[in-house]
Amino acid sequence: MRIPKMNVTILVDNTALFDRFFTAEHGFSAYIEAEGCRVLFDTGYSDAVLKNAQKMKIDLLDLDYVVLSHGHFDHTGGLWHLIRLFTEAILEDTSCHLPRLIAHPGCFYPRPKPPLPDIGAVLTADEVQRIMPLNLSKDPVSLTPNLFFLGEIKRTFSFETTQPGSRRIVMPDGSMQEDHLLDDTSLAYRSLEGLVVITGCAHAGICNTVEYAKKICRENRVHDIIGGLHLRVVGPQLDGTLDYLKGLNLAALHACHCTSLAAKVALAQVASLQETGVGLRLEYGDR
Repeated sequence: MRIPKMNVTILVDNTALFDRFFTAEHGFSAYIEAEGCRVLFDTGYSDAVLKNAQKMKIDLLDLDYVVLSHGHFDHTGGLWHLIRLFTEAILEDTSCHLPRLIAHPGCFYPRPKPPLPDIGAVLTADEVQRIMPLNLSKDPVSLTPNLFFLGEIKRTFSFETTQPGSRRIVMPDGSMQEDHLLDDTSLAYRSLEGLVVITGCAHAGICNTVEYAKKICRENRVHDIIGGLHLRVVGPQLDGTLDYLKGLNLAALHACHCTSLAAKVALAQVASLQETGVGLRLEYGDR
């Protein structure tokens, strides 16, 4: 069976590709085209997502979906600017297609983390829903026959269990709880060569994420992983991740955003680590 190709373009990352004049910032966003569907995955921290998309001639007014990996402001901050773009297009009678926004139900809850009063999304779910349709789901959502929003990821690897520290989340009833980032999720594409997993920060753990993607997509082969891995220091989580990734036999690993240099050096010993940054364009699936 022939599966149409998927394209992934990095719109926001901590770095930009060499000799390319894009805006880099601490954040992440990727534009995905798969099976006739156009998806913006995360929105970065600022309006950099709009500026970079314009330079790359990517039309963000023609999206089918906006998908958020989790509620932190370096992944949702650009949403305000995106909504403003749509608002102006509507007022100016410019052709546009309002996308459906998909995220975990906890994505828009306030998140105090001293000394900051809130490190969560700058908009509430109600504010977003005034402009675009909203689908908040803990369950997986099929965006195309082969591209999946994973929903709440099951956590099974003990070495990927991290403590929330000072992170807190305010629930709808007003109670404050430890923030275990249960809203953290990813996308997975079922290509001819195996799964392509696209993460925002992988707070759920990249090993947990990949295992859950295998289950949801009913595919055990993993071809590539793209995005932040939230690996910073040498320790049990990195050691366990290295052992796990070694067994995947990845064709490539595009670790970026919240992956430290020390972690990248270690990852390069077990996988084909590739340069990643704003402007990178990848293709999968068609052969």
